[in-house]
Order: sequence, then C-alpha cells, then structure tokens
Amino acid sequence: MLRFISRTLLRKLFYKPLSIDELRKSQNRSAKMMQKVPKAISVEGFSINELSAEWVTHKSANEEKIILYLHGGGYVSGKLEMYRLLCGSISEKSGARVLLPEYRLAPEDPFPAALEDALSIYTWLLQNGTSAENIFLAGDSAGGGLSLAMTLALRDEGRPLPAGIICLSPWTDLTFSGDSHIGNAKKSVILHPENLRLWAKSYIAHANPRTPHISPAFADLTNFPPMLVQVGAEEVLLDDARMVAERAKSAGVDVTLSVYEKMWHVWQAVGILPEAKRAFAEIGEFVEKLNTDHTD
Repeated sequence: MLRFISRTLLRKLFYKPLSIDELRKSQNRSAKMMQKVPKAISVEGFSINELSAEWVTHKSANEEKIILYLHGGGYVSGKLEMYRLLCGSISEKSGARVLLPEYRLAPEDPFPAALEDALSIYTWLLQNGTSAENIFLAGDSAGGGLSLAMTLALRDEGRPLPAGIICLSPWTDLTFSGDSHIGNAKKSVILHPENLRLWAKSYIAHANPRTPHISPAFADLTNFPPMLVQVGAEEVLLDDARMVAERAKSAGVDVTLSVYEKMWHVWQAVGILPEAKRAFAEIGEFVEKLNTDHTD
C-alpha cells in the first residue's frame, strides 16, 4: 500500500516535461516542506570555497568517518534542504558524518564545473585533516555519476582515493544507450525522457557525451575502491547502473549491484518505505565492512 501510494503521488507530481526554471521553482517549494529533520540529527550550514554546504550528522555518528554526498538533480538543480532527511538516514545507518555540498549547476555552469567543485570539496577535506581512508563518496542520480567521475579524476591524477563509493540510481550514460530507457519508460515514476535529454544537453554543452568524466559507464575503472550500486528494477536508469557495475567488475573492482524489485528512481528518498529502510541498512553494512577491513 505504501509503495502504491508513493508511486501514484510521485508520478502525478514529477512525471511531466518541465523547463529548468520550472524544475527549480518546484524544488524550492518542495524544499520548504522538507527542512525539518528528527531531533537525533543535527544540521550545520557553512561554506567551502564559496560553495554552500551542510554537515548532516546523527548523534551516534563517528566524527572521524565522513561520507561526501553529492546530490542529484540532473546537473541542473538541487536544493540541500531536500536531501537532509536522506543524508540523516545515511548518517544514522553508516555511523558517519555526511557532508552535503552544493556545486555549480548547468546550463549556467556546464561540464566540467560540477566535477571541479566536487574535487575542490574533496581537497578541502584532505587539507583539513581527514584521511582518504576515512572518506566515502556517495550520490544519487547525477550525483552518483559525479562520484564516479570524481574518483576517475583522482585516480588519473595519482591522488588518494576514497575508501568506497555508494551510488543510488546513478546516471552514468548521458548518451542514453541503455535499453531500459525504452523498456522502462512506461513504468518510470519520476524521470521524464524529455527532461533527461534537456538536462544532458545543458550539462554536456560542447563536450563529447561519451567522455568518461561525463559518462562513467564508458570509463576504465581499474583500481577503483569498492563500490555499492543500488538501482530500482523499474527505472529508466537501470542499465546505467548495470553498465557501470559490469565495467567495474571486469576491471577487478569489488562491486555490489543491488537491484530492488518494483522500485523507482531514488526510492530511498521515501524513507518510510520498507525498501528504503533495507537500502539504508545495506549502505550501513557496506561502510561498516570497509571500516573493519581498514582496521584489520
């Protein structure tokens, strides 16, 4: 019943063509209703290199463990307030503080602006005394793809890599080559194909969409840290997740691909769903296992 109600409501609210301006206005309205978090979770706003950011921390979190969470929004939108509850749940189950930053958005600032900002934030963490082995990267949708692109850039520059990567319904192929864009189109709850193509065009600008830093599904993922990829079986980005997981596996990466039946794009945001609770528990187990491995 919860799944049916959530699916029906979300599709009615979000499954429609929107201009980028309309999308941002819609998110502004939604953000006002999502600002409050449970008492066990604290939210501390500040700035990093002129970018707004928040620490979202459950009272039980270990101060030394950090998850750098890059929000979704198709590279063209994203309000921090909309991600507080999601990041609060991740902090609770992972036992880590969550750093939730903004990054520049397209079309005003197309590729590689978002990637540059993500790398800048990671550098800030290292410069302020956090070791790479205590940092996890995470993100949903575009943020999931950005987490992978960021790790690719770090590896190619010979810089310290994070302990692990957590991708929620990642957007990894901005060429739309996956069959699920057609096969799951009628089942899609949130992502309208017209919107996806508008966002991709806005972010890519004059670059090649197959560039690995834009579409990590085409990247060589050799020497990547362990990865957890969660995706809904009924979303159009199903093959985006499958493709990047297969490339990671073929490169010898320790990767877990979890396909949640009957789920839609970033269902974890509906925290009351049993499937969302299961996804957060899986994230917690992933982080705990890697923390234990490093301790050993």
